[in-house]
Amino acid sequence: MNQTPPTKIEDSIQSINLSKSSAFVLFLQSVGSILVYLAQILLVRWMGKVEYGIYEYIITWSLLLAVPINLGLPRAVVRFINEYHYKQNWGLLRGIILGSWQLIIGVSLLVCLLATGLIFLIDHYHHFSYVSVLLIGIWLIPLQGLAVLQENISIGLRKWSIAYIPTKIIYPILVITGGFLLWRSHYILSGTLMTKVTLVILGGTIVIQAGLIWLKFNLETIPALPVYVPRIWLKVSLPLLFYHTFRVVFVNTDILMLGSLVGADAVSIYSSASKTSLWVNFVLQSINIVIAPTFATLYIQDNRKQLQKVISIVTIWIFLLSNVIALVLILFAKPILGIFGTEFIEAHWALKILVIGQLISTFSGSVGNLLSMTGYQNRLMLVAGCTALINLSLNAIAIPLLGIVGAALTTSLTLSICNIWLVTIAIRNLEINPTVFSSWALLKKSEKIDREEVSTVST
Repeated sequence: MNQTPPTKIEDSIQSINLSKSSAFVLFLQSVGSILVYLAQILLVRWMGKVEYGIYEYIITWSLLLAVPINLGLPRAVVRFINEYHYKQNWGLLRGIILGSWQLIIGVSLLVCLLATGLIFLIDHYHHFSYVSVLLIGIWLIPLQGLAVLQENISIGLRKWSIAYIPTKIIYPILVITGGFLLWRSHYILSGTLMTKVTLVILGGTIVIQAGLIWLKFNLETIPALPVYVPRIWLKVSLPLLFYHTFRVVFVNTDILMLGSLVGADAVSIYSSASKTSLWVNFVLQSINIVIAPTFATLYIQDNRKQLQKVISIVTIWIFLLSNVIALVLILFAKPILGIFGTEFIEAHWALKILVIGQLISTFSGSVGNLLSMTGYQNRLMLVAGCTALINLSLNAIAIPLLGIVGAALTTSLTLSICNIWLVTIAIRNLEINPTVFSSWALLKKSEKIDREEVSTVST
């Protein structure tokens, strides 16, 4: 009688669950990305290049400033939620969720009040035209911070629908609807007006998402008094804060420096190429969402063999799907950018360069996610800081010389440097190779061993 070893059955179930979850999250991310992309196209057409450039500039700054007020907690909560759930420590589990909310709301309100006062003070002595839109944009910061936190809390709890439907699907639909109604009634949609609409819509979305998280959490866990250990949480989260701060600086440096050195027109045109190139990366990001809790759990269990097997599987998934998307974007760069308007076609070389940079990052799979879930946040911080500095320096040289193409070249080069460095750290410290080349060979070897073991048991 044939019998499959229990560990093989467990591995198979885990792979099936990962596949189902990845497919579902990939679907939600796809729909969300399409909606965001559609929103960008429509807002450019309704607002014009200059007004959209102002709006995009404010949104970018709000996303950038939301990173430090998060204290690195969004990624840390994924790790701690899975650790506390595995150990069935319900008091700490309740504490990390409530405590992260309280910390981020407190810090963000303080930062916003200080920033508002600073803007009024500067405007009093030296008036500038963007003061009204900046005052509105400042209050987007705590909402952006809470959106990221609540997304990661839901990921830690493995509630994919709550993580993505409110902010990735409902929110852009409401932004499109609000923008259309205002454009239809005014026929002129300004950056200031659209920022106000975004503030109201995002605030409502965050409140609804928070309610859903707390309802699900209370229904599915054992009630317990919250236990707070902020020193332990911050010891992990603060290095992740610096890591993600450097990463956001790195990701947004090209847009911000183009706005400063060239102007709003360049930001608008380059932004269309930059956001289009993220279609290559969204497969990696989608699978990272599903796999992060598994990385944390396997590391706590000290199951390195299964950890290597899981990361090998997901790296191959990421690589194959990303290659298909990258090929489409490179071959049809001009018609895709032409959707925004004929003047945006000039960014086709920037798009191709950015796509290649994103594709190179898929060779190393979920390496950054792996290191953040396994206690190597200090190494991540160092790598991100150095590559952000390199990116800033090279952009300062390349943008004045080559414009948007220079920004694209710099971003792709430093993205490649960052990923190669992180892979080296994973191999040396975890003895896990996350690259697609190693993953393919290891997976084939693992399948051969599994077949031999099953054959032995059957005999």
